[in-house]
Amino acid sequence: VDLQEWEERERERERERERGGGKRGFCKAKPITMSLGYAEKLSYIEDVGKVGMAEFFDPSHILKEKTEQLAFMIRKSKHLVVFTGAGISTSCGIPDFRGPKGIWTLQREGKALPKATLPFNRAMPGMTHMALVELEKAGILKFVISQNVDGLHLRSGLPREKLAELHGNSFMEICPSCGVEYMRDFEIETIGLKETPRRCSDMSCNARLRDTVLDWEDALPPKEMDAAENHCRMADLVLCLGTSLQIRPACNLPLKCLRGGGKIVIVNLQKTPKDKKASLVIRGLVDKVIAGVMNSLSLRIHPFVRIDLFQIYLTQTLSSDRRYMNWNLGIASVHGHRAPLSFIKCVEVAFTERKELKDAILEKQPFILKRRSVRNVEPFEVALKINFVDGCACHYVQINIPVNFKISRKCPQYDKEAIFQRLREAAAQDPQCGQHEIIERRANLSPKYDITIYAIATNIAYYKKTPQVSSEAILSNGNAKVKTENMNCDGPGTVDRQLKRRKHKK
Repeated sequence: VDLQEWEERERERERERERGGGKRGFCKAKPITMSLGYAEKLSYIEDVGKVGMAEFFDPSHILKEKTEQLAFMIRKSKHLVVFTGAGISTSCGIPDFRGPKGIWTLQREGKALPKATLPFNRAMPGMTHMALVELEKAGILKFVISQNVDGLHLRSGLPREKLAELHGNSFMEICPSCGVEYMRDFEIETIGLKETPRRCSDMSCNARLRDTVLDWEDALPPKEMDAAENHCRMADLVLCLGTSLQIRPACNLPLKCLRGGGKIVIVNLQKTPKDKKASLVIRGLVDKVIAGVMNSLSLRIHPFVRIDLFQIYLTQTLSSDRRYMNWNLGIASVHGHRAPLSFIKCVEVAFTERKELKDAILEKQPFILKRRSVRNVEPFEVALKINFVDGCACHYVQINIPVNFKISRKCPQYDKEAIFQRLREAAAQDPQCGQHEIIERRANLSPKYDITIYAIATNIAYYKKTPQVSSEAILSNGNAKVKTENMNCDGPGTVDRQLKRRKHKK
């Protein structure tokens, strides 16, 4: 009995470390739960398969041996495909579906669902997401097939062409006419491939966009499914991470490698219907297994720096008597005025140089300030204090905005990638974040408006306490070949604990 109690305590400690709240080098953080989003929007059905499945943990020495065996198989692999499920995102605060405390398990038991402490859109990639980015950059990982809709694979920096999202993406809209994809920084309002309030930005198209997330009755997208099937047939190793492999037809994809002599490895705490087909089954936390694999492969796992974008615009119109300038100052999403600005809570406005203008606090979106000034007034500055929502590392940022009623058409060119790199490096030095720079400026004379787009580092996620790395090691996640009007980028770090190789007796 004492041994069982001890093992249970150890497992709970491992879960806590996985969430980032334990010791042994992990960053201290309170466990967080993201908005349930997708699960709450799904149509209700009674039969969702097995839920409340028991979790099993390999003893530590067995887990170590299996992790080293997996690393050896990956090193030998010529075409590695990874198949991911909800289990890789639980350490990010996103609940799974079938585990002991999974969403469907709680629903079937009539229990209350966990209360969200942060919105879904503030979830950040976990250790496994970032490890897969490194494996792809190293040329080892050829393709990822995901059943998740949390958008964390793309947010981590995995190239779009190396990813099949079988069930869609809660942050992606697609144009049904021209096929352009739009990655957003806010959760799309609908699921079930329905129309959204926004339109394609290509004016020659202008079609209404649709969400990409499937409901129960929706068929898997042919484009994603075809790519997934092709890569599974070519794979000599399919690594299944954090999935119970129950949802058909997706769960049968890994089996397609077997005909060509490929192997399947399953890393999952619960038993799956495909365990007997696997060459290796590992019962352990996915992040812990992947950390061990990456150490064996001498590859670093980099933390993630999130960079969000917003625009500040100034519009102006002349009064009817031509004596005054009526002007509006707005803070808006880069995705358009119909899009929510999900990471800004409120904006405080102060006129330190023009006392005749009244200060204001903008608490509701859209954040728009309307004022009137004498037409020939000298240029002046408006002081903005932009307050961010819970979940951002920085609480606020202060920006001074120049107001000049003589708008110039001359707009400087900005090197966006160089700016993103500087922001990542700065965030690595100061994890409180808040570093910001201008990345684009546009102006128009008729009608008169001036738009300035800012990039700001709002979060940095460390997965383990690691030694400093040089700026050359900092990653870029600009690989995603989707139309990203919001950029999220990653930064530096390592996994430093080395696993000593175990000598096996013949």
